[in-house]
Amino acid sequence: MLFALVPDSQRRSLAELEDRLDLDTGDSRAKRSGFWIMLTLSGVIAAAGVVGDSTATVIGAMIIAPLSTPILGIGLGIVTGRGRPVVRNILYVLAGVVLVAVVGYLFSQVLPNPTNVLTNSQVSGRTSPTLNDLAAAIATGLAGAIAVTRRDVGDVLPGVAIAISLVPPLAVIGVCLGSGAPSLAAGALVLFASNVVAMVITSTVVFAVAGYTRESDSSASSRRGRIYAILGAALVVVAIPMVLNSLATVWADDIRKSTQQWLADTPDAVVGSVTWQGNTAVIEVLGPRNLPPISDLEQSVAEVVPWGPGIIVLHAVGARIEGSE
Repeated sequence: MLFALVPDSQRRSLAELEDRLDLDTGDSRAKRSGFWIMLTLSGVIAAAGVVGDSTATVIGAMIIAPLSTPILGIGLGIVTGRGRPVVRNILYVLAGVVLVAVVGYLFSQVLPNPTNVLTNSQVSGRTSPTLNDLAAAIATGLAGAIAVTRRDVGDVLPGVAIAISLVPPLAVIGVCLGSGAPSLAAGALVLFASNVVAMVITSTVVFAVAGYTRESDSSASSRRGRIYAILGAALVVVAIPMVLNSLATVWADDIRKSTQQWLADTPDAVVGSVTWQGNTAVIEVLGPRNLPPISDLEQSVAEVVPWGPGIIVLHAVGARIEGSE
């Protein structure tokens, strides 16, 4: 059943796959120059899209991003047991991380008020990754590995590039560092790392299922076992903060419901966003001047969140104004 993923009639040869995924084979000078030029342009487009809060611009950066090539190359090197391509591709990825992060940092330095960018959707959507993001990365990594392995489904690669989102999180890292928000930069780094780990693991699985291990050095099996263990550990490491973020999202929703119940008898009161500042839940409320005792809300929150977080209510006083009919 698994072999139906890559039928023999559509399977690329190992030589074809290496030519596509190894920047140091064939016309290596042209491959490397194309990689760095496209990565730099992608980084500029992504940073501009992040700073300008433009989803369309960020999608453009995703489409041309070439980082998937060395990442998939890592998976191929693992399956074939060839250590040098793995090391070279890891170095390409690390250098790409630095390049795009620096581009994002430079963009943040020309902003009149860099802290404003931290509230836009392009940043906030990439600094608190959850298990949903990890699941999407795994599925997207499978699609990318299958697409590069099969001759008949190569047209899906642009869609895969959009879904996996490799360059935009790196641009967010640079923008957040330049805007004085290292904790947000760390969240974007977790998203990028999870995408990379997911792509490496899924590509390794697909390439192994496609039979490329049969064309590897027989002495490489023990090394592959150690590498598989390292990949499993890396997946656990990146999953831990994503699990915590997922739980925080669930708890924030529970706190929002508790706040709505707390304000049920308060006319015209509206609950806004619920965000976290460390172990404290910050709740935005728009309503009349007098609200119920906050101790009632604290007791309700303590019942739904097991560790009893602190509560801060940002109360904006408002009134309903109705126009004449």
